[in-house]
Amino acid sequence: MIIVAGWLAVAPESRDAYLDDCREAVRLAREARGCLEYSLGADLLDPGRITVYERWESDEDLERFRGSGPSDEQAVQILDASVARYRISAVEAP
Repeated sequence: MIIVAGWLAVAPESRDAYLDDCREAVRLAREARGCLEYSLGADLLDPGRITVYERWESDEDLERFRGSGPSDEQAVQILDASVARYRISAVEAP
């Protein structure tokens, strides 16, 4: 399993519009083969921060979808980011 997690920083006054522009990408990701979870959300404390969380069955599934990254209009709005890919070897029940 692959987890992609982290955050994006955008101008606080643009965050809601940025997230709204991401709706179609989220829908497409969730319909993609191997996608277990795909979520972007507004941070509750920082008005310019967006939380990123994805879970994929495999690298191949992620890479197949990944060809469609943020549009140029979205990419220029990202002021900073910290997003990493994690490879999970086991899952334990809570």
